[in-house]
Amino acid sequence: MGNLLDLSARIIDSGVVDEPVMRVNNELSEVADGIAVVESFSNVVLLATDDGVVAFDASGVRTGAAVVDAIRSWTASPVTRLVYTHGHADHVGGSAAFAGAWGAPSVIGHENVNRRLDRYQITNNWNLLINARQFGGISSDFNLSIGAETESFLPTGTLRADLEFRDRHDLVVGGKTIELHHARGETDDHLWAWLPDQYTAMIGDFLIWNFPNAGNPQKVQRYPIEWAAALRAIVAKQPELVMPAHGLPIGGKLRIAEVLTTIADTLEQLVAEVLAMMNAGATLDEIIHTVQVPPETLAKPYLRPLYDEPEFVIHNVWRQFGGWWDGAASRLKPARDAEVGAAVAQLAGGVGALVDRAQTEAQAGNLRLACHLIDFAGWAEPNDPGVHSARAEIYLKRRGAETSLMSKGVFAAAARESEQALKLNSPG
Repeated sequence: MGNLLDLSARIIDSGVVDEPVMRVNNELSEVADGIAVVESFSNVVLLATDDGVVAFDASGVRTGAAVVDAIRSWTASPVTRLVYTHGHADHVGGSAAFAGAWGAPSVIGHENVNRRLDRYQITNNWNLLINARQFGGISSDFNLSIGAETESFLPTGTLRADLEFRDRHDLVVGGKTIELHHARGETDDHLWAWLPDQYTAMIGDFLIWNFPNAGNPQKVQRYPIEWAAALRAIVAKQPELVMPAHGLPIGGKLRIAEVLTTIADTLEQLVAEVLAMMNAGATLDEIIHTVQVPPETLAKPYLRPLYDEPEFVIHNVWRQFGGWWDGAASRLKPARDAEVGAAVAQLAGGVGALVDRAQTEAQAGNLRLACHLIDFAGWAEPNDPGVHSARAEIYLKRRGAETSLMSKGVFAAAARESEQALKLNSPG
C-alpha cells in the first residue's frame, strides 16, 4: 500500500491525482506512534492509550465489522472510548459492531448528535428515499455506508452518545490528553479533536479531499462560514498531522496550513461574493449564473467538485441568509407542474414540439435548457412513452456531463423515473 503520508504529500505537492485518495479497503495503517487509521467509509482514526483505544468514528453499518477486524490486527487492547466527529450514518452506523466486539464503549459527541439520531428516526423513509436518489447506481463505495436496500436509515443498534458537550470538552485517557472542539460545518453537531502532545488533529469531515460538502441539495443546512473558521482554528494549533474521516492523512505543518487555509479562503470568498450580490438585490438566478470558483482552484487535489460543488453551496448560502424563496414572484405560490407543462406544451404547438426542441438543445450541449423543456413535456403528458424515452436519454446524457456525485445521482434518478414510466405504459 505504501506510506499514506508520503502518498498524500506527493499528490498535494505535485497537484496530480494519479492514485485514489479515498479508498474503502478496510486496511489499517499506523501513521504515527500510537496513531492509526482504517481506510473505510468513513475512515476510523485510532489513538492507542494505556487505558484502551480511543476511536474517532465507527464507519458505516456495512463496514463496521471489517473495521473491528482491522483494529484487532493492530492491538489486543479494546476500544474503550468512541468519539463521534458528527452523526452521519457513515460515521456512527458501525458502532454496533464495536459494541459486539468490546462491549459498549463510552460514546462521546456534541450535544446535537443524539438529536440528529432522533431526527433520522422520525424522517426514516425520507432519508432512505433521498439517499437512494443521491447515491443509487453511482458507486458501491458510497452504498457501503448507508445500508442501501434496508428499511432503517439509522442502523439498528447504533450507539448513542453518553457523554455530551456544547463548546469544548477535555479528557485524559490512559495518559493521553484530548481536546474536543465543537464547530459547525457540514453539520451542526461536528467536532474536531486536538492532541496537544502529538500536534495531531482528528478533523472528521472538515476535510474530505473534495470540494466541501457545504451545499448538498437534499439535506439540511450546512455552514460554510463556520466551516472556514474551524479550519483556521485548526491551522492556528500548528498541527504536524491531520487525520480526516474521508481521504488520506496529511503530514507537515506547512503543507497542512496550505491545504486548510486554501479551503477556508475558497469558502469565505464564495460566501462573500454571494452576500455581496444579495445585498445588491440580485436574485438567486443571477447569483447562480454569476458567482464561480476559479477552475485552477477546483483543480487542486483536495478541492475537486466530485461530491458536492460550488453551485450547490451558493444555494445553501442563500437559504441560510435569505430563506427558501428564490426571488421570482411566480414561484412564491406556483401553479402545479402539470398545469404549467400543459400550458407550455400548448403554446409550443404540442408536446412533440417540446420533445423535439429538448433533443435539439441536448445535442447542442445545452443540457440545462433541454432538461427544462423535457420536464415540461413530461408534466404535460406523464403517460406518453415517447416523452419518457426522450427524457431518460436526455437525463442520462446530463448525468454523463456532470462531475459531482450529487448531480450524477439526481439526474440518474430522473432517468430511472422515466425508464420506470416506460415499463408501466408500454403495451403488453
